[in-house]
Amino acid sequence: MASTHRAPIEEHPDLMELRARHDRAAATPRAQMVEALALLTGLYLAASPWIVGFDGFTTLAVTNLIAGIAYMLLLGGLGNSYERTHSMAWAAAAIGIWTCVAPWVVAGDVARTRSITSNLIIGAIAFLLALAAASAARDRADRSAATSGASRSMPLGS
Repeated sequence: MASTHRAPIEEHPDLMELRARHDRAAATPRAQMVEALALLTGLYLAASPWIVGFDGFTTLAVTNLIAGIAYMLLLGGLGNSYERTHSMAWAAAAIGIWTCVAPWVVAGDVARTRSITSNLIIGAIAFLLALAAASAARDRADRSAATSGASRSMPLGS
């Protein structure tokens, strides 16, 4: 019986090309701009209670701090994990929506003009940046699938 040696899945040509394509996509000016703006958006969201002056509303302050850090972690690492950006971007979009509704949802009487205005603006920006990241990931996947053609595809078991 002849023994066959199979290369690890990480060395499969299709996976290696996919990783290289994602590396190229993460190096585009659009991806870099979205990543930088996402970092700034998450940083502002985390610090907004102290910047805008509603830090006395502890539930909303803590909510914004946690949401801002989560947002930075999800979209801030865009360049390092571009192949997972599509799913991470949808989670970041949910954080943007949560930021918009948080002044009315969190416990306590925190719905004040400053907190509402700040959260609505930064939540909308966060949502739009997340959509841009999801769109960029989808566009790259669609373009590469159209250009690669069915004849180039190889089953992973081969």
